[in-house]
Amino acid sequence: MYRFLLSRQWVIITLVALLLIPTMIRLGFWQMDRHDERAARNRLVAEALAADPVPVERLAAPGQAVTRAERYRTVTAEGHFDTDDEVVVRRRTNGDDEVGFHVLTPFVLDDGRVLLVNRGWIPGGPSQSAFPEVPAPPRGEITIEGRLMPDETTAASGIKDLEGLPERQIMLIDSEREAERLGARVLGGYVAQTAPEPKDGTPQRLGNPGEENAALNYAYAVQWWLFAAAVPVGWVVLVRREARERARPAARTTDAAEPGGAESHGEAAGAGKPESAGV
Repeated sequence: MYRFLLSRQWVIITLVALLLIPTMIRLGFWQMDRHDERAARNRLVAEALAADPVPVERLAAPGQAVTRAERYRTVTAEGHFDTDDEVVVRRRTNGDDEVGFHVLTPFVLDDGRVLLVNRGWIPGGPSQSAFPEVPAPPRGEITIEGRLMPDETTAASGIKDLEGLPERQIMLIDSEREAERLGARVLGGYVAQTAPEPKDGTPQRLGNPGEENAALNYAYAVQWWLFAAAVPVGWVVLVRREARERARPAARTTDAAEPGGAESHGEAAGAGKPESAGV
């Protein structure tokens, strides 16, 4: 009854099913790994945002990368802004998905070292090649507050670092590159400024980081495992259906060939009648 399983069609179906089961199980575990990563990131972000502010010099230094544990930590800095060496970061969006620029202004600390400060978002002008009109920061010695961020990379952001850009425009915030441009000791990473607030609301301050949806990855993992369980069940259903369909014509043939079938009864009835006499 099940010899059809040795046919080419069913061998291919069976091999595909055997390949799908471990693949789906592995995809489920991959989604669980993503769930754990996102849950861990959410915890780090929440802890960083809840931590008390500390002077930026405690966490950042020239040539020192900002770690995952230090990311989003609230830091303070005392010094003054240097708008002469200010640049804008291209192709950045605000909360309404409008494309514009981020304003990156060097902040000179009291000891002469430089902290890169992302002061927020401004809309793009009529020309992408011209330097936009940037609201001025407070003058003189001030204390600022913001979230410590690592240097931006293409791998992490997905933003390609283009060459040949207009003057005073960049694609990615890179403290080492800015140190070469400024000829100064620049602290690693940068700060997304949160205080003091601008008087006229511009540049628009960057929003708090959102939580990644770790629960969605958990649901995807369960979904993949359910698919893996459904494959052998579906295979069995198809096999039994195929076996039933193949058994029906065989059963009809057997019934017709058995003694006492419809044809045999017809012959017996004919044999019992007398022959007609000739005229």
